[in-house]
Amino acid sequence: MTTIGVLALQGAFREHVRSVEASGATAVIIKRKEQLETIDGLIIPGGESTTMRRLIDQYGFLEPIRAFANAGKPVFGTCAGLILLAGEIDGSHDAHLGLMDMSVRRNAFGRQRDSFETDLDIKGVADGYNAVFIRAPYIERVGENTEVLGTYDGHIVVAQEGHLLACSFHPELTKDHRLTAHFVSMVENSKRTLAS
Repeated sequence: MTTIGVLALQGAFREHVRSVEASGATAVIIKRKEQLETIDGLIIPGGESTTMRRLIDQYGFLEPIRAFANAGKPVFGTCAGLILLAGEIDGSHDAHLGLMDMSVRRNAFGRQRDSFETDLDIKGVADGYNAVFIRAPYIERVGENTEVLGTYDGHIVVAQEGHLLACSFHPELTKDHRLTAHFVSMVENSKRTLAS
């Protein structure tokens, strides 16, 4: 069985667990870096990116997550998780994990009161996908190896770079599990590749 961990330092990690299980994989709540050795893929949920980085540092997750991704294991960052994956953050000299070749803008769609839902077409994944944006970032630029999978109002909101996936919104907050299922299939493909 494919096992996907959900980093549980902050954010709606229980909702991600439900979405992973609805997509046919086993979900594990990750609170200790040693648990990374027991999973096939990792979801970094939404929350507040600066707070999440402080907790990642506090619990010693930074280098283990980088090593996990660099070993070819898939990572999916949603909302704040997208910011943590980005190689560049607008207005900041320092990236966090710096795993994806993209530049992001924090709170790009406004504050909490500006939250909204919309239907998106996500290339190769879903048409009419119900996306919930809450204090959401967007991607300003991607590298040549980073594929744009979805846009909203002219801004990139879903991107994939090999075994790394990122989105601006909260896929765990609706009953539409197609994007999580896409990540599960990425993890299953990675397992086969790494085993061969």
